[in-house]
Amino acid sequence: MAGAFEFLSALWLDEEKVRQAFQSGKGVGWHDHSACLFRGTERFFRPGYNANLIDSWLPALEGVVEKLERGVDVADVGCGHGASTVLMAQAFPNSRFVGFDYHAPSIERARKAAEVAGVGVNTRFDVAAAKSYPGTYDLVTFFDCLHDMGDPTGAATHVHGSLKPDGTWMIVEPFAHDH
Repeated sequence: MAGAFEFLSALWLDEEKVRQAFQSGKGVGWHDHSACLFRGTERFFRPGYNANLIDSWLPALEGVVEKLERGVDVADVGCGHGASTVLMAQAFPNSRFVGFDYHAPSIERARKAAEVAGVGVNTRFDVAAAKSYPGTYDLVTFFDCLHDMGDPTGAATHVHGSLKPDGTWMIVEPFAHDH
């Protein structure tokens, strides 16, 4: 829960930006928020990833774990600080993981996290938007990020074009039901 408190502190630190956004109607970009929003978001969601990603969520997708064990290409879009990417890379060392996020400071933190976790051999992190990341993948993941994207339809269209013929798109969203 501590991550939620850090996340919430961004509300006060960004109060003036939010006030101006309401007045102008322009909004506040994710990249314009206080750094505590990014740290708090990662700290808030990481326990859920630790508890569910490898043991529950991935096995719920037919045939995906077997593919990951053999070795496939995975894009983790909107990866933030890389918590989900690093977990998957640790669990499936035969697969290759690329974490994408348009927020360069988050990508830098993700690279450091991968180095500390010792997954640099099968993992990399690149700055790219959800509707323009390069490559084709067997698995594309979006963890807790689709709802924040300025163009979720464009992101979904890009995923469709970046999936290999037998590829899978995994979406995890807060407060979304399974069906």
